[in-house]
Amino acid sequence: MLNIYEEISIQESELGESEWIALKNRHEEVLSLILDPYLEKRSRQVKDPVLDFLFEYYPFRPSHLKRWSPGLGVKLITNGSASLPEFSELVVENGVAFINPVLFPAKRLKSVQWTLELLKDSFQKKPLFGCFGMHEWAMVYRADEVRHGQVPMRLPEEEIIEFVESRPLVCTHFDAFRFFTEKARPLNKHQLNRDIFRKMEQPGCIHTNMDLYKWSYKLYPWISGELIRETFLNAVEARKVDMQASPYDAAEFGLYPIKIETEEGRTIYLEKQMEIYKRSMPLRKKLIDAYEQVIQWVTFAGK
Repeated sequence: MLNIYEEISIQESELGESEWIALKNRHEEVLSLILDPYLEKRSRQVKDPVLDFLFEYYPFRPSHLKRWSPGLGVKLITNGSASLPEFSELVVENGVAFINPVLFPAKRLKSVQWTLELLKDSFQKKPLFGCFGMHEWAMVYRADEVRHGQVPMRLPEEEIIEFVESRPLVCTHFDAFRFFTEKARPLNKHQLNRDIFRKMEQPGCIHTNMDLYKWSYKLYPWISGELIRETFLNAVEARKVDMQASPYDAAEFGLYPIKIETEEGRTIYLEKQMEIYKRSMPLRKKLIDAYEQVIQWVTFAGK
């Protein structure tokens, strides 16, 4: 199998045992600072509106998130004294561990290509910043029940209705739009559906940037643990802003409101949204490169 690495004309690298152990330990340490306290709270059924959302909306387990991967094209030198990452795609030959591209499910290539085109399209588009986080308000507009029942509202229902009806709804992200209440959907400028998902994605959207985490873990373990970790931490920050700008009162969780119903609040939200956009663009580019590399490795290995 190692002749694949010798013959293939795409980027590869090699990590000595001390190097990859340091990367693996660093990955676990950074994520443990967030995940260990969260899992302890979850064991006591203590809610967390940020991490609960990320692990319910995105079906990727904390235990998998903590598991480091070198990604395709990286050789790990090993003498057997240290614990290698534990997943079946990693094979060991003659003191070298590597992810075997032959094991990639061929049936997944079509969806990988679709995601790559989505990432490329959104990377090239002009960002839009005019939504001011109204999607969370549209999800509770004239609702019979709210999605996050464990978190109280910070405004009475009448004021929420009045504010939603006073502002334009310009959501471009289908996976947010689909949670709008039935009465809120006709108020949105764009009538979104799955067929135009890729066409409407644009890089200024907080949820689109949060979804970089989804596109990362969907290629676990074929892309690096570092990239999955980076996109997860980015998603955490994006979700915090999401909840702060919502009509929910999440102050008890340290999420003090960004009152987008005021001019000052909208200014703060815009600044936060632009920060997330600027931080996300390099991650989007890294994901594009990672997806392209996976396609190249798997296509070559299948010949």
